[in-house]
Amino acid sequence: MTHRSSPADSAARARYTPARLWPIFALLLLSAWPPLSYAESPPPAAGTLLDLTDHWAGIACLVIFVIAYGLVVLEEFIHLRKSKPVVFAAGLIWILIAIAYTQAGDITTAGGEVRHHLLEYAELLLFLLTAMTYINTMIERNVFEALRAWLIVSGYSLRAIFWITGLLAFFISPVVDNLTTALIMAAVVIAVGADNRSFVTVACINIVVAANAGGTFSPFGDITTLMVWQKGAVQFFEFFNLFIPALINWLVPAAIMSFTVPRGRPGGRAEAVRVKQGGFIVIGLFFLTIAITVLMHNFLHLPPVVGMMMGLGLLKLYGYRLTLSETRAPHIGGPEDGALDISTGPPGKPFDIFISMKRAEWDTLMFFYGVILCVGGLGTVGYLALASQTLYVDLGPTWANILIGVLSAVVDNIPVMFAVLTMNPDMSHGQWLLVTMTAGVGGSLLSIGSAAGVALMGQARGVYTFFSHLRWSWAVALGYIASIASHMLINAHLM
Repeated sequence: MTHRSSPADSAARARYTPARLWPIFALLLLSAWPPLSYAESPPPAAGTLLDLTDHWAGIACLVIFVIAYGLVVLEEFIHLRKSKPVVFAAGLIWILIAIAYTQAGDITTAGGEVRHHLLEYAELLLFLLTAMTYINTMIERNVFEALRAWLIVSGYSLRAIFWITGLLAFFISPVVDNLTTALIMAAVVIAVGADNRSFVTVACINIVVAANAGGTFSPFGDITTLMVWQKGAVQFFEFFNLFIPALINWLVPAAIMSFTVPRGRPGGRAEAVRVKQGGFIVIGLFFLTIAITVLMHNFLHLPPVVGMMMGLGLLKLYGYRLTLSETRAPHIGGPEDGALDISTGPPGKPFDIFISMKRAEWDTLMFFYGVILCVGGLGTVGYLALASQTLYVDLGPTWANILIGVLSAVVDNIPVMFAVLTMNPDMSHGQWLLVTMTAGVGGSLLSIGSAAGVALMGQARGVYTFFSHLRWSWAVALGYIASIASHMLINAHLM
C-alpha cells in the first residue's frame, strides 16, 4: 500500500530542512569552540577567585556598571526608575563572569559567589520589608499625620518650628528611616511656611542634615548602618559612640542657618487629626520588634532578620484583630474633615496588613538587589581589591573614610558602603565607626547625595532645589568637618 504524503507531512519536512537546522549546528560548533570549552590546562581550584581586572569580561563588567549607574543618577531627568538599569546590569555582569570562569574550566565558583550575595540580599530584603510594613501601618493608622497636624496647630514661631522639626528629624530617624522622617517633617514646614520661601528652603536643608545625621548612630536609621550591623563590623550598642559626632554634624549648620529664619508666626492652620484604633499599639509592637531583634542577635547570635520577621508575625496577628474589629464596626474611622488623608488602605474598608506590605518601596528593594549583585560582581572580578589597596593601604584608612563620605554626596551611599564591606579592609573599630558616619552624613553635602534630599526636592518642588541647597553646602561641610574632628577626639581610644 502506497503512502501518499499529506500537506501536514510536507510541512513537517519543511521544518527540518538544512536551512532550518543552522541554529542547532551553530550551537554545536559554539560549544566546541576552544575559548568557550574547558581549557586544556588544569582548572583552578573551586572557590579560587581569578583576577579578571585586565580580562575583556572584567572590563565589560565595569563599563556595564558605569552605564547602569549613570542612568540611576539621571533618574530625575529621564524618569527611569533606578531599579531597572541595575537589575538588568546585574544579570549581564554575572553572565560575563560565568563565561570567564567557564573558559578557565571552573563551573562552580561563579555560582557560589552569586549565592553568597543572594543570601546577603535576602537578609536585607526581609529586614527592610518588615520595617517598611510597620512604617506603612503607622501611616495608615494616621500616627505621623497626627504628629504633623499637632505641630501645625501648636502655634510655634517659624524659628521654633525650624528647631523642633530638626530635633524631631534627628531623634526619629534612628528608629524610623531617614527618608520617611524627612518627608514627615518637610510636610510640616511646607504647611506652616507656604508663603515664606526662604524659611522653607533652610528648614528643608536643616531636616535633610538632621535626618541623615540621626540615622548614623542606629542600625535602623539608614540602609548603610543596617548593612554594617548585619555584617558584624559594628555591634548594636557600639553605634551610640557616634551620637555626639552626629549631633555636632547637625547642630553646626543648623545654628548658622537659624540666623536667617524670621521670628514671626505662621499663618497656615490645620484641623487636629485623630490616630486610628490600634495606632499606638503598632508603635509599641515596633519597639518590641526592635528589642526582640537586638536580644536574639546579641545573645542567641541569630541573624537580625529572624527577629524582624518574628516581629512581622506579631504585627500580622494584631492586624487580624484590627480587621475583625473594623469589619464589625458600623463606620471605619479616618482622618477628621479638612485633614490630609495619607492612609495606604482603601477608604472605608477595614485594615489589611497586606496592603501595608504592598506599599513597601519595591523599587528601592529591587535597587538593592541590583546594587548588591553588581558591586559583588565587581568584587569577584577584582576591582574592589584594587580600590582597597589604593584607598586603605596607599592613602590610609582615615583619609579613605573621609573621601568615602565626600563620594557619597555624588554617588548613592548604599553601593559605596557595600563596596567597603566587600573590600573588608583591615582597620580599627574606630575607623569602622568613622566610615559608618561619613557614608551617612556625607550625603548631606548635596541635595542629590541622599534619599531624603532627593525626596524633598520633589515634595518642595521649585523651593528646595539643588542650587538652593548648594548655597548652604559650605555650612554643611563645616558640620561634616566638625563631626569628624569630634569623633577623632571623643573616640580616640577606638582609633
